[in-house]
Amino acid sequence: MKKIVIIGAGFAGLACAASLRPKIRKLNLEVCVISDKDEFSFLPLLPDCLGRRIATGSLIYNIRSFSKKLRFKFINDKVERIDLDKKLIFTNGLNYSYDFLVVASGSETNFYGNDQIRRFAFKLDDAKDAALMYNALEEKDYDSYLVAGGGYTGVEIATNLSVYLKRKKLDRRVVIIERAPQILGQIPGWMRDYVLTNLKELRVEVLTGVSVNTAESAKVGLSNQLVFDNSMLIWAAGVKTSDFIQSLSLEKNPQGRIKVDKCLRFRDNCFAAGDASLFDFKSSPLRMAVQFAIMQGRCIGRNIVNNIERKELIEYKPVDLGFIIPMANNKSCGVVLGFNMKGFLPTLMHYFMCIFRSYDFKNKFWIVKNLLQKGG
Repeated sequence: MKKIVIIGAGFAGLACAASLRPKIRKLNLEVCVISDKDEFSFLPLLPDCLGRRIATGSLIYNIRSFSKKLRFKFINDKVERIDLDKKLIFTNGLNYSYDFLVVASGSETNFYGNDQIRRFAFKLDDAKDAALMYNALEEKDYDSYLVAGGGYTGVEIATNLSVYLKRKKLDRRVVIIERAPQILGQIPGWMRDYVLTNLKELRVEVLTGVSVNTAESAKVGLSNQLVFDNSMLIWAAGVKTSDFIQSLSLEKNPQGRIKVDKCLRFRDNCFAAGDASLFDFKSSPLRMAVQFAIMQGRCIGRNIVNNIERKELIEYKPVDLGFIIPMANNKSCGVVLGFNMKGFLPTLMHYFMCIFRSYDFKNKFWIVKNLLQKGG
């Protein structure tokens, strides 16, 4: 029996497990998925729990239910470290051996070692975080809402906060704080200009070249000496891979993403997918995106089977459908199949793909119902 261990039950990990399912009996495979979470959260729609009031319950999937459908063994535990030489995975007091290893543990909010900010800032790593954030919006009346990080997620959160406040008829400040000279630094100029115009229309302020220095309860101090009292701080200033990856002696980028080859391997019989992998594409690292995570997971599953059957491994060839920056007032923008898009159409396409990629009919139904009934 060949033992395959997949660390992580996100888009990449589940796609890999699904691709292995048809071969489990034929090749006598044991597929184990290890995750410290017992639920899978549909990450692309988490910001919409704030502005569009999508119920967090419609974005949650029980991993044990997946394990029955996909016929993998689910281990609800946190990976502490991996011994690649001995092919052992260590969790809290236990260890697991493997013949093939798939690291698909995704990414998490990076607080850059600042425990003070970690303690007082909200984050958006899963549906539970979204519920905590929404409950805080409902229960507390802040004077300002500060979003640290001017990337895709920061912009999404800020626009949803603006829509939320407008619906509540509250005149409050929403501010994006970005330490770089500009927000959305890697996107085309026309798109950044469009986003900035839309943020201004939504009355979202943008402060660039500034960072958060201190956070204590509801008081936040910036590097430019500006202080916000009675403020809600939301941290979207970057992500990193899990701690067990950080400790591995492998080639990684500053986020901790593992450098992989054309077949998504970082060592013999060891693969990495999704946010945990660093794959070179057109002379630059392939960006983190759901579409790539799913396809990488499937490619790794096929390569594990090929390895067992002594067939040649296939190379992962990214198919880039494009990307969209969804904004909560339906004035989104993006590049889809090489075409520049603005306004409602990219918004519609974003939600169509989210509904399409949802795993269960019940969840699809509730997402659609939430969008139609609650101002989607």
